[in-house]
Amino acid sequence: MNREITISDEFIRLGQALKLAGIAQTGIEAKIMVTSGGVKVNGETETRRGRKLRDGDRVEAEGGAFTVRGGMA
Repeated sequence: MNREITISDEFIRLGQALKLAGIAQTGIEAKIMVTSGGVKVNGETETRRGRKLRDGDRVEAEGGAFTVRGGMA
């Protein structure tokens, strides 16, 4: 399933985005997903939970996917 999350700031950190998209229920769950190599950003495995996501970034994890929309220009 692909969905979009909308942000109002310039960026959102990966761990926060996973929670906002409903893929991770908690910060701990998001951390485990990311540090275990189970998350891809724009097609590449990402192991940094603090990775900044901006408009247009696509995230895949746990069989779900979402694209970041919005942010300041």
